[in-house]
Amino acid sequence: MGGCFSKNKYIERDGEGNRPRTRRGNTPASYQHYKHPVYYHPRPTQERPYMPQHPQQQQQRHAHQATVKSTQPNVPVIQRIEQDPILGKPYENIKAHYTLGRELGRGQYGVIYLCTENSTRRNYACKSILKRKLVNRKDREDIKREIQMVQHLSGQPNIVEFKGAYEDQYSVHLVMELCAGGELFDRIIARGYYSEKDAADIIRQIVNVVYICHFMGVMHRDLKPENFLLTSKDEHTMIKATDFGLSVFIEEGKVYRDIVGSAYYVAPEVLRRSYGKEADVWSAGVILYILLSGVPPFWDETEKGIFHAILQGEIDFHSDPWPSISNSAKDLVRKMLTQDAKSRITSAEVLGMESNRGYFGP
Repeated sequence: MGGCFSKNKYIERDGEGNRPRTRRGNTPASYQHYKHPVYYHPRPTQERPYMPQHPQQQQQRHAHQATVKSTQPNVPVIQRIEQDPILGKPYENIKAHYTLGRELGRGQYGVIYLCTENSTRRNYACKSILKRKLVNRKDREDIKREIQMVQHLSGQPNIVEFKGAYEDQYSVHLVMELCAGGELFDRIIARGYYSEKDAADIIRQIVNVVYICHFMGVMHRDLKPENFLLTSKDEHTMIKATDFGLSVFIEEGKVYRDIVGSAYYVAPEVLRRSYGKEADVWSAGVILYILLSGVPPFWDETEKGIFHAILQGEIDFHSDPWPSISNSAKDLVRKMLTQDAKSRITSAEVLGMESNRGYFGP
């Protein structure tokens, strides 16, 4: 197992040693730290394919890559390309269907481009994955499984639409819906925290994703604000789930034991290596707590401390702004963050609460 968690890089405590609190529009630097997840998974997390990146961010990333590249020895690279297509169908030139435009982002496995469908002139996002970076059979199988997952869920509300997959000799190309509003994470950073009314609108959509996934036999396993994209930059816009790289098809009666996910959002039963789909509801509950307060419910400077806090399960409803938040909102958070997975509220029950009387006050 391994992780990519940058300890103590951004975290700052207040003068009394307490975790920092947040004010609307003035989120502390510590919350920036939450964007550095820990994944305990046999393969690295795949990049998100459809979020435009600011030109300055691209320049910084390219500058860093150039610096790293210059320090490497000049060793010839032998490229080995598998003869059998990964997708199990003949090679197809994506340019026959789409025109690739500017680069939107770059990840470990490939590059994300803006692309335009030749027949309709509509814009999409294309993730081009270099096959030479898929070093073993499991990497190839993971790509195939993720494509199956997004094909299975595509067309459902609040889930990014999948357009198609193409493969040539060197790359696999995934064409997806383009979400121009960026990540929910960045919107939270900009706002600090949400009113109960606005938080209810967002959590309704997130829980709907959980409900759809479970109804269609999928456990997401990595729900977090970074994996929800905004369809536009408007204040009240639809959000859509993305990045199903850690998702699995649910097998009836199976107890899952591999630890996957992101540190602040992982459920206690995942850490105990005995979990099921209820873990997704926990992650959604963590997001709800963050929406309402601007900080996660289980916090520490280290991975070990975060996991210990999750297993302890003590939720802070005393620090600001919780005294001014309605009891019904706190009650929903408690039900979603119930330690016993079997006693935890389900996604269907959460949606039923909302349709009957609303989640909580204005």
